[in-house]
Amino acid sequence: MRIVVALGGNALMQRGQPMTAAHQRENIRTAVKQLASIVEGNELVICHGNGPQVGLLALQAAADKAHEPFPLDILGAQTDGMIGYMIEQELGNLLPGGAPLATLLTQVEVAADDPAFDHPTKPIGPLYEQDEAEQLMQEKGWAMAPDGESFRRVVASPEPLRIFERRPIEWLLEKGSIVICAGGGGIPTCRDDNGFLRGVEAVIDKDRCSAVLAAELQCDCLIIATDVDAVYLDWGTDSSRPIRSVHPDDLDAAAFPAGSMGPKVEAACDFARKTGKTAVIGALKDIAAMLSGSAGTAVSLTHEKQS
Repeated sequence: MRIVVALGGNALMQRGQPMTAAHQRENIRTAVKQLASIVEGNELVICHGNGPQVGLLALQAAADKAHEPFPLDILGAQTDGMIGYMIEQELGNLLPGGAPLATLLTQVEVAADDPAFDHPTKPIGPLYEQDEAEQLMQEKGWAMAPDGESFRRVVASPEPLRIFERRPIEWLLEKGSIVICAGGGGIPTCRDDNGFLRGVEAVIDKDRCSAVLAAELQCDCLIIATDVDAVYLDWGTDSSRPIRSVHPDDLDAAAFPAGSMGPKVEAACDFARKTGKTAVIGALKDIAAMLSGSAGTAVSLTHEKQS
């Protein structure tokens, strides 16, 4: 099977954890143990989040008063290399026979007039207390949004339209390589008035980008690995209950948070509708069971509609 796995940012840097290289490597080492279980007999593409990492780089850059900070597209490319390097190394250490791995910087096209640029929703960086968040809003002009009992910076998250490096990704897969790409949703780019490709100040949602990539690669399955075991209805209430299999139409009327489960559900539904294949949302620790159909939330056109 050809599989795209969208690896959640929380799998790389856990919520509230000190944002150090040592912690990130430890978390990646744990994550790749699960990924290693589905390598044999499959073509594997790994996408990953970068919200905590790109936010930290932006914060560090803003603190350097002597130099103009790099824009988010450049910082996104930096995180792609950093995280891809760690995934390559840790996964490679687990696989026998020197299995080939490759990290590919991936440019993704977005529309310059995407309404998301006027309504930032994508959380990046560390958690802040309310007084810290308000101070950063005043000092740096950042947009902030609640994240549980804390706050995080939010930035524009335009819709991914096209993966420019699709053909090199296919070539690598055909040669037997595991490919790490579209990190952090890919590097956001668009055409200027002269038709030249330029970076834009945004962070693309990695789940939406993974769905676009999986469809373009004609994948057999999209796995969205996160820190919960399934999609839940009425999450956070006494009536909370998991969904095990569902037609995408039955998810349209449900409300899911825009900064967390919402994009995952939308990405899974989009992939299922475009390809007729199955997308699964669930916990990283259950990834082998998700692939076999015994864990997570399976979104598929073959499931009977309830409405």
